[in-house]
Amino acid sequence: VISVCPNLLFALIVLICLFRCNSFSIDYKNNCFRKDGKPFQFISGSIHYSRIPREYWKDRLLKMYMTGLNAIQVYVPWNFHETVQGVFNFAGDRDLEYFLNLANQTGLLVILRPGPYICAEWEMGGLPAWLLQKPNIILRSADTAASDWFGVLLTKMRPWLYQNGGNIISVQVENEYGSYFACDYNYMRHLHTLFRLFLGEDVILFTTDGNTDKEMICGTLEGLYATIDFGTDTNITAAFIRQRRFEPKGPLVNSEFYTGWLDHWGDKHASVDTVKVSKMLGEMLSMGASVNMYMFEGGTNFGYWNGADHDTRFRSVVTSYDYNAPLSEAGDPTDKLLAIRDVIKNFRDIPVGPMPPATPKFAYGFVTLQKVGNISSLLDTLSPQGPVQSQYPLTFEEIKQYYGFMLYRTTLPRNVPEPTPLISPLNGIHDRAYVSVNGVYQGLMERDTALVMNVTGQQGDQLDILVENMGRVHFGSYINDNKGLLGNLILGNDVLTDWSIYPLDIDTAVANGWLQAAHSGSGMEAGDGPMIYSGTLKPTGLAWDTFVKLNGWTKGQVWVNGVNLGRYWPQRGPQQTLYVPRPFLSATQPNNITVLELERAPSHRRILFMDRPQLNSTGQKT
Repeated sequence: VISVCPNLLFALIVLICLFRCNSFSIDYKNNCFRKDGKPFQFISGSIHYSRIPREYWKDRLLKMYMTGLNAIQVYVPWNFHETVQGVFNFAGDRDLEYFLNLANQTGLLVILRPGPYICAEWEMGGLPAWLLQKPNIILRSADTAASDWFGVLLTKMRPWLYQNGGNIISVQVENEYGSYFACDYNYMRHLHTLFRLFLGEDVILFTTDGNTDKEMICGTLEGLYATIDFGTDTNITAAFIRQRRFEPKGPLVNSEFYTGWLDHWGDKHASVDTVKVSKMLGEMLSMGASVNMYMFEGGTNFGYWNGADHDTRFRSVVTSYDYNAPLSEAGDPTDKLLAIRDVIKNFRDIPVGPMPPATPKFAYGFVTLQKVGNISSLLDTLSPQGPVQSQYPLTFEEIKQYYGFMLYRTTLPRNVPEPTPLISPLNGIHDRAYVSVNGVYQGLMERDTALVMNVTGQQGDQLDILVENMGRVHFGSYINDNKGLLGNLILGNDVLTDWSIYPLDIDTAVANGWLQAAHSGSGMEAGDGPMIYSGTLKPTGLAWDTFVKLNGWTKGQVWVNGVNLGRYWPQRGPQQTLYVPRPFLSATQPNNITVLELERAPSHRRILFMDRPQLNSTGQKT
């Protein structure tokens, strides 16, 4: 027993030292952070694990570390982990703790932003669509139940707090709440209480808000350290004076210093000048401010995860979240990164060693696709559970089909030999509707812009309307963004009724190999309306990053080996290529390609795999 006691005593001393030595706090007297008792200035960059394949997390984190960053800022999208209410997923590409561990091994501290709302140009700002099943819910208010979610998430995060031996130095409560109309202080107090309950009293909790008095008034709360965000178009001194009005003492913090910006379909590709970014970063660091660069790597809105804005009209965010950031969408160092590293050298020691190189890229060339069939002919495969019957249209949320596509089917109530207007009188197309009569494509209707189209046919003819969810609004007052047909459609003077509504699980059908050309169905001629195509990229012995270009195709979705790459829309632009990361490809097995073309395919049916992206060509705004 005597021989064991010294070992136990030593272990106890180590534990006591660990908890006493690991401290991160705010020094209000000297206006700085303190890490383990010493003044600390973070130089951080935003990275979203949800937009990067797991196999590339380490590569991206190492490049950030070698740039000279000492921290990263990380959003946690609630809907990424609890897509279906009560079902929590932290496996694979959703393994947040594995990501935190990689950051820790790399030498990077973490600023965690768990929401529940995150914006991030992400679908519904990270809020799960199942919240919309509650009628008239006021999101981001006391009406939004996040207690169960935080009970799961924050319990996982507590061991990762710096005070507990992890690398999380601070945690943001909500996100730019001052920009939202509700201004519900009870909601913010409720979140504050939850965070303290699950994370304890020692961790720094903070808020981030835009550079206006209104935003800072509604977004800040006593007990939460108030920080500000702004970009290169802002006067630094004026912005930090505003932060000081709400937080008179403590460190100056720009929680989102914008290195670039997002793109919507139809925009020009956004860019922010490298010289302005590096100059302003140096000025803020010279003032002693802690700075997080948003974004440092943007990544990709794979699948259906892009968000949308709604100011004067609905505008969907493109698939690429390149953001003109220091690391490109594919994780490659840019001139902007090198300029930022040169600035950081003046304020802290840069890690010794070379910057990891860009991942290798390969131009695999053309692949010709074959028609599988139109959506109507493949319903048994795409909607095996069959339709929901309803007198009037139901929304995606009412059907519990939160993303992707649904097909609404009814019959024409009378003969319409002359072109007759099909109308959505209350702007109820959310977001695009592809209309066919008896399998013949008629055209499309689109939210805010195309609410009427003409239809002809005979009484009893089958009317199919494929509705696409283009991503829910992620910012502002319109985040209660239900999808599908939100109201009645009127044909001439007749309200259309007696609907068969098919929720489509295209992703499962693709992943299971059910949509290969060998199973080709009957239907429309190639190129007319919503149609599935498939083909094979033959193995070359190489599995390198590549970019797929759909020249001549109109609009749709692409899958590679069952992985949903996201939306393409070259006619609208600016994005012309989709990023295909190496982990999605096989070097030795045929790579299955599936394309859902929604409007019209080119006669050549070819797609091209290139060794470089094309993100800045604006097509015609149709």
